[in-house]
Amino acid sequence: MVDDALWAVIEPLLPKWPERSPGPRPVDDRRCLQGILFVLYTGITWQQLPLELGFGSGQTCWRRLGRWHEAGVFEKLHRILLADLNAAGQIDWSGACVDASHVKAKKGGEATGPSPVDRGKTGSKHHLICDGRGTPFAVITTAANVYDVTQMLALVDGIPPVAGRMGRPRARPDALLGDKGYDSNPNRRELRKRRILPVICRKGSPNIEGLGKLRYVVEQTFALLHQFKRLAIRWERRLDLHDALVSLARGLICWRRL
Repeated sequence: MVDDALWAVIEPLLPKWPERSPGPRPVDDRRCLQGILFVLYTGITWQQLPLELGFGSGQTCWRRLGRWHEAGVFEKLHRILLADLNAAGQIDWSGACVDASHVKAKKGGEATGPSPVDRGKTGSKHHLICDGRGTPFAVITTAANVYDVTQMLALVDGIPPVAGRMGRPRARPDALLGDKGYDSNPNRRELRKRRILPVICRKGSPNIEGLGKLRYVVEQTFALLHQFKRLAIRWERRLDLHDALVSLARGLICWRRL
């Protein structure tokens, strides 16, 4: 069930239905959201969503999911929750962490490719940036054979402006922590232009002492993200629907931290 407090945050963000729309009355938004969450948590197909639960059909739910994603509902929810976390002093700006994780893509689709860690089978990759406590800032989905380093700046620039404190909203951490997969001198220069200190291991050199302990939080965040079974394996051929579920999961992780 959708928590009443969470629904109070989400409901004002949802696009309104026309008062006089043709056809039958649409399924209640809250019930549709419950159906989407049921699929997200359990990993069942949309067609398997039980009608007796009252959430509407799977087709109704995934259409509503696409409509809400197009309206930016989950992005707005994420920003609101980040601001609440920031106001509570629960955002650690001292060092953001980046990493990537492979997921199987059973049905192929946009942003899929041969996975180098799964014998060339079709897969995708989740690129993630989080704060020093593991709060997710941004997630990008690419084909599985895309190099991690190519998405680093996009992740940094994808951090939304976070309000909640006096002054201008903040969107830049003090430092960025990454493993050798992010080793790139041009990217280091770009980070410094953004006033971000790059703390990234160099290939062929020993790892930076203590960096593994600091970067452990990003692994925890991936574990939380992929606890949603619909994301542990990618089933959506449409990238927009997959990204909509990722955005919703990202918001739910922030909600739990509150």
